[in-house]
Amino acid sequence: MRFILEILDSKMIRPEGYGSLEVSWFHYLSLLIVGILIIQCTISFKRHTDQKVKKTILITGIVMIVLEIYKQIIFTYQANAYQWYAFPFQFCSTPMYLFIVYGLNKNEKIDHYLISFLATYSTFAGLAVMLYPADVFVDTIGINIQTMIHHGAMVVIGISLLLAKMKLNYKYLFKGFVVFAILGGIAIIANTLFNLQNIDATFNMFFINERFENHLPILGSIQPLVPHFIFLVIYFVGFSLVATLMFTLGLFFRQLLYKEHIRFIELFA
Repeated sequence: MRFILEILDSKMIRPEGYGSLEVSWFHYLSLLIVGILIIQCTISFKRHTDQKVKKTILITGIVMIVLEIYKQIIFTYQANAYQWYAFPFQFCSTPMYLFIVYGLNKNEKIDHYLISFLATYSTFAGLAVMLYPADVFVDTIGINIQTMIHHGAMVVIGISLLLAKMKLNYKYLFKGFVVFAILGGIAIIANTLFNLQNIDATFNMFFINERFENHLPILGSIQPLVPHFIFLVIYFVGFSLVATLMFTLGLFFRQLLYKEHIRFIELFA
């Protein structure tokens, strides 16, 4: 068992983002693969039935779960103790669960909620990491592969859904906010319950636990300046604004790629 763990813990030079080819080849290769898969997956989602799309997303979710289990094992092995900061319920963790839920779900109404979230909120979160990977790269080969597959899948599936499956109106976009609010509520409850325990560890799901600092750009600077409730409002509103931006970009590219002419009134239908 130890031999297997040592193999899984194999090392590499820690990759960097946007450096020379020598230190950033892994990041550049990941971006190239994601770009190719976006094109292929978008074409596939546009042509294939919902059932085939569900199968693709379900398989993707299962792969992400397996790799997440690997990450949990390696982080525990490296530190010789479970690392609570890596508990798999961060914002970027939720898509792997929702991919499986969407793949298995038979209720069309629920599908709309999941598609809306995955095409906007999840897409932004994945893009943020893929484009600015400063904090995700380590010197463990498997972890670097895991994080690029995980966040790359969020981008590929999210953009493909946005360009091929999502309905372009603001009522549909609001469905994504409902999912985000539910997930955020679960994170708040989890943080609160953890804070009640006498555990000396960092547990900061969605980075909104008031006991710990938020290291996300902009939000990290706002957190110390306002009461926690106001910070939560800013957090949820801020992410919803960037989800709206993703929706707007989807509208633009759908019109550009497919010559879809969507009247202003249809956006509110």
